[in-house]
Amino acid sequence: MISSAATVSASILALVVPHALAVPFVSEATTTITSDASTTASVLPITNVTSHGRFTGPPATTTGALSTRVTASSIAAGPAENYKLQYPADGKLHQPQPAPYTPGGGLGTNGSEPVYRVISDFDYESVALALYQEWIELDLFRWGLATFSVDEFEDAGLHAEDRYLLEFMAEQEVGHATALTNMLGARAPVQCTYNYPVANVREYIDFSQKLTRWGESGVYGFLNHLDSRETAQILLQSISTEARQQMIFRQFGGLFPMPVWFEVGIPQSWAWTLLAPYISSCPANQTRLVWQNFPPLRILNQPNPNRINGSDVWNETTSAYANALNNTGVRAVEDCLYTADGSQDCAPAITQNRSHPLSYPGRQVFLKWDSPGFRTGPNNSYVTSTSAGTPRFAAFVSQLNVTYSPLRNIVGNTAYAVQPNSSTYEGDPAINGTIFIAITDDDLYVTPFNLSLINPHVNALAIYQAG
Repeated sequence: MISSAATVSASILALVVPHALAVPFVSEATTTITSDASTTASVLPITNVTSHGRFTGPPATTTGALSTRVTASSIAAGPAENYKLQYPADGKLHQPQPAPYTPGGGLGTNGSEPVYRVISDFDYESVALALYQEWIELDLFRWGLATFSVDEFEDAGLHAEDRYLLEFMAEQEVGHATALTNMLGARAPVQCTYNYPVANVREYIDFSQKLTRWGESGVYGFLNHLDSRETAQILLQSISTEARQQMIFRQFGGLFPMPVWFEVGIPQSWAWTLLAPYISSCPANQTRLVWQNFPPLRILNQPNPNRINGSDVWNETTSAYANALNNTGVRAVEDCLYTADGSQDCAPAITQNRSHPLSYPGRQVFLKWDSPGFRTGPNNSYVTSTSAGTPRFAAFVSQLNVTYSPLRNIVGNTAYAVQPNSSTYEGDPAINGTIFIAITDDDLYVTPFNLSLINPHVNALAIYQAG
């Protein structure tokens, strides 16, 4: 029993030393608690793709995008829906609360059991496109590790920990492919064979950061249009992982990891246009897609991140569409990987801030595009097409902005455009990072949520390495 005197003394002490610290006490576990592993869902069985290279098989018997009855040549732009302008947005509650601490409104908030499956053609075709992307990323990450030696990775500044990170990213793709396949069902697209326009590790890293850019941006473009909100939730949690992968490839390539305030979203047909040329062949019963394949655009002076002065370049890409860098013509004295000047260095790092920008406002961007009607994609079974008229603009699509620059000195299918000087908000140059350029016949006003309205006006499409 504690005496009253002791209690009084303790109370007085607490008043005198109001901020006294507790006496440190270290607790050591004396018992290890074990339990059986909980049941987990199994992943899809995965086998490595055994062949790579361009398609050399017989002509496809089925060609073109998947289609049914088409009710109009395009979707017309309309005014804003009036109800979206009525909410007062004054910080007060204006609807009954369905439960304590829960405001009125929202989608999928009525307590019904979630159903994680596609529920419309739009859902199916969008998620199937995302699955095609997951499959190529799984193969690409594993292919790089299997193709290039440890010494080749080391020469590019990528060490054992970096290679393991690349291996782990491939494991992430197994999970993503499993989740999307489960939401699509039995006819979900399966893994195909692929071709990659790379000859060394540094070209591989650059191609990977461009491929993950259009994969990430392609999902952003359709995510909030899905009918199935449950499916959108799973995609959000997978694409958030892929965004990290894209940034890691920028770090592997010696680029500033995130030079933008907002990540860009693109329409499904843009993502499919950029992805399809690198799919060589798929099984005969593979599920086909509805999306359009636009003609390729070549950036003749595409900035080369491997150069000390990456904007001073001409014809150093390995293919159209991705316009990934070609490193074979870069001399050692021009290569930023080997420079002793830290302001010009582009070795793999958490971050790099180089003194020479890859691009800048006022830069002439020289462009060359193909006419439509060429075979592309799996088994050369899709055909490039466009409904656009005479090319007039280069649309720089980045962050929240679509900024048009008039085409100049148009000769046949070549021209140049001047890189615009635009910002999202003050202090954030809009044209930075890995972005998209489309050749268009009109400077149609579009925003991130309705960007697909630009599709009927697109002549050709490419990735642009703005920063």
